[in-house]
Amino acid sequence: MLTTDQAQQLLSNGGNVVDADGKKIGSIDQIFLDDQSGQPEWVTTKTGMFGGGESFVPLRGAEVVGDDIEVPYDKDKVKDAPRIEGADSHLSEEEEDELYTYYGLGDSDSCQSSSDVDARIAGDSGDDDSDRPTSAETEAEAEMTRSEEQLNVSTETHQTGRARLRKFIVTENVTTTVPVSHEEVRLEREPITDAEAGDAVTDGELSSEDHDVVLTEERVVISKETVPVERVRVDKQTVTEQEQVSEEVRKEQIELDEDSSTDLDARDDIDDHDDQDAHESRG
Repeated sequence: MLTTDQAQQLLSNGGNVVDADGKKIGSIDQIFLDDQSGQPEWVTTKTGMFGGGESFVPLRGAEVVGDDIEVPYDKDKVKDAPRIEGADSHLSEEEEDELYTYYGLGDSDSCQSSSDVDARIAGDSGDDDSDRPTSAETEAEAEMTRSEEQLNVSTETHQTGRARLRKFIVTENVTTTVPVSHEEVRLEREPITDAEAGDAVTDGELSSEDHDVVLTEERVVISKETVPVERVRVDKQTVTEQEQVSEEVRKEQIELDEDSSTDLDARDDIDDHDDQDAHESRG
């Protein structure tokens, strides 16, 4: 059972009324106490569009979960509860019976002997403000914050490979043409004329004679030398390309539930009409 200390703390912290699954029904607005036992008996919560409608919820079977009050009813059940006009301070016995009947709890005779349920927190009965209701410090906000995911794209560097400058030896055949020369002998015969006969060298005798002639030729001589012919180095350059990326992002949407607003206005009109008929009947 909810205690008065817990009720005061819940009102101070601005908690909510939630169902058994932890889903929010509405914010805690007022807590009504039994004026005999002083124990919390009812809690009111805003359930209409933007928190515009106030509904009564019995605290029988309710539990405190953090800053919230968990009740064994869903939001639709609470939202359709009978509206009590002018109940800022007290509930009459008839009003309480109507609420108990709606929630299937019978009447209020088993819970209190007086005809009213006071909205005061226990311990405040001596104050001048005893007839004012205790309500949450914060009002229901008529606004929502919409959030969405944004795509943040960045780049990071990964190693994709390695380039190595390596020198090795290969062998290839080179063919070239080189001119070479050599000496050959040939006989040249030149007759001696009568005028030249006196100048010819001879002893007047026939003789045998040898003369050697040296012949030469060029031969190809091959040698190799190492000479620098080219400088090779490795350089890096950055190439920029355009790459498309695609990813899903989520965002919140806020819509106005016009049907709920219409139902609330219609219910308020019906309640006002019933109150007017009841007043005329008492008159």
